[in-house]
Amino acid sequence: MYVFLDPLCSACWEMQPIVRKLQVQYGQYFTIRTVLSTQLSNLNTVCKTSIEEKTKIQCEFPDIEHTVFPSIAVKAAEFQGRRAALRFFNKIQEYLFIKTKNVTSFSVLQEIASKVNIDVDEFTQDFKSKECARSFQSDLSITSEMDVTTFPSIVFFNENIEDEGIKVSGVYPYEIYVQILQEMLYEKPEVQEPPALEKLFDRFHSLTTNEIASYYYISEQQAERELKKLLLLQKVERLVLPDVVIWRLKNN
Repeated sequence: MYVFLDPLCSACWEMQPIVRKLQVQYGQYFTIRTVLSTQLSNLNTVCKTSIEEKTKIQCEFPDIEHTVFPSIAVKAAEFQGRRAALRFFNKIQEYLFIKTKNVTSFSVLQEIASKVNIDVDEFTQDFKSKECARSFQSDLSITSEMDVTTFPSIVFFNENIEDEGIKVSGVYPYEIYVQILQEMLYEKPEVQEPPALEKLFDRFHSLTTNEIASYYYISEQQAERELKKLLLLQKVERLVLPDVVIWRLKNN
């Protein structure tokens, strides 16, 4: 599965629970390659100067902002591991859509790096490196090759190289993605047992009550009770928002 995301896209924020549920229930059938990109209008402006030059300017003048920097920052975080990059991506969206912070500022991105417990100095060096610029440009090339113009998008491939991939642009109900997975496998996939709740947080770091309930096939009330046990043990913290309750790993 190629998952095309733009960190600044609100629909990509909505897509995350769907991707996580696919991983929890059917992760034995596929691997995920996350491809970062940005809207064409943002890309046009950054392309007037090379990505390499832009990142160098940004590090020398931390107050400069650009909408392409969050994507480059995730690629920089990826040099410290895929899980680090996933945590970084999720934290960017949390800062943007919950805390309404300006995630196009490099100083904010450095703060996020600190929050997700990656080496900030290493992150800063990687952010302005040629290798990071090439990594992001590779993602842009894949986006172009697969003719992806809408975010989020998912492109499904199976092991048969002669079969064409299936591209799904936008956000659809979870069952649609399961149906496509079944079509690609030529058989009905079996749902695997979810890991223990603590291991789930080790993997994803922040989850909603609704997500937990759906993974374990329990009511939201039951999920809330189990989550409160972790809260009392100070292993998670609870963030109450107008439309949703988010539980996240403590000190993250």
